[in-house]
Amino acid sequence: MTTGAAPAGNPPEAGHPPQAGYPPQVGGARRAGTLSRGRFLLPYAGALALWVLLYLPLRPFAAWLTRDLLRLDPKSRLGSAVEFFVYDAPKVLLLLTLVVFAVGIVRSFFTPERTRAMLAGRRESWGNVLAALLGVVTPFCSCSAVPLFIGFLTAGVPLGVTFSFLVSAPMVNEVALALLFGLFGWRVAALYLGTGLAIAMISGWVIGRMRMERHVEPWVYESAGPADAPEFRPDGPMRLQMGREAVQGIVGKVWPFVLAGIAVGAFIHGYVPEAFMASLMGKGAWWSVPVAVLIGVPLYSNAAGIVPVLLALLEKGAAFGTALAFMMAVIALSLPEIIILRKVLRPALIGTFLGVVALGIVLVGYLFNWLI
Repeated sequence: MTTGAAPAGNPPEAGHPPQAGYPPQVGGARRAGTLSRGRFLLPYAGALALWVLLYLPLRPFAAWLTRDLLRLDPKSRLGSAVEFFVYDAPKVLLLLTLVVFAVGIVRSFFTPERTRAMLAGRRESWGNVLAALLGVVTPFCSCSAVPLFIGFLTAGVPLGVTFSFLVSAPMVNEVALALLFGLFGWRVAALYLGTGLAIAMISGWVIGRMRMERHVEPWVYESAGPADAPEFRPDGPMRLQMGREAVQGIVGKVWPFVLAGIAVGAFIHGYVPEAFMASLMGKGAWWSVPVAVLIGVPLYSNAAGIVPVLLALLEKGAAFGTALAFMMAVIALSLPEIIILRKVLRPALIGTFLGVVALGIVLVGYLFNWLI
């Protein structure tokens, strides 16, 4: 004979309401999902804690390694260069890892298909603004943006709007923005963001007003756009996994360039006299900004590799606007990008693109030299 209470350890019989000590099945599923999500987040929380523990003691570690272990005079050229490299190499790589992870999560919201759909059919002016803003959060460098550039044109995005994206994607680089914030503070990062967006918006608007569609290779417009695919919406754990995969893919590829850039910066920091750098790239040399842009065009580097060079130039007396113009030219007007663009654009349009963007970068350089 049974009693009204369920036996210990057994759930209530079917049809009876949940009794004390037995949570509803839905609630149990929710708690199980919460616990599962918590276990999934635990490794990321541990990785963040490890990141903080590695980042905080970098400066005293660099001083100990250079001065105590290697016994180098920090005032000597070699000691100054070594301490610069030992401090900046892990600092920039750690910042890069954190930024790329965050950007990898952001990228999950802005796939190429969604970006193209957001811009298709947009009119100029507002379209230029939206394209420039999307360029900041999309993961495309100056070379990898070109295939998407073709996709935009075939999807009906106006030429000027497409150019706003093409300029913004590499120039207002999220990695460069985060590194500038970490190294120089929010004011410099905000000025870089604002002026870079202005160049992208105005350049695209000017090119759109010039009506140069006839200088696009005919096969581009004849190409059929990709078929619409069902939109993929990753959940939270998958977005975190995409951030981790971004770190593995991007940092795993660019770290040699980052170290090379830091090595160049360390050499400038230790061996280039301040008076020489001030005379070459200082505020007193009015011609330094356009020369810096001309020098930067044939060079090709990602933003993570060029920011340490920017830091070393500034420490040696280069004017901020001149050094920033050099960085912008390197990442926004690279020679490989020009070569790829020749496959889809005729020389007149490429020359117009280079001239408009270079003029904007020069003006930004002079503006920063005046403000800072």
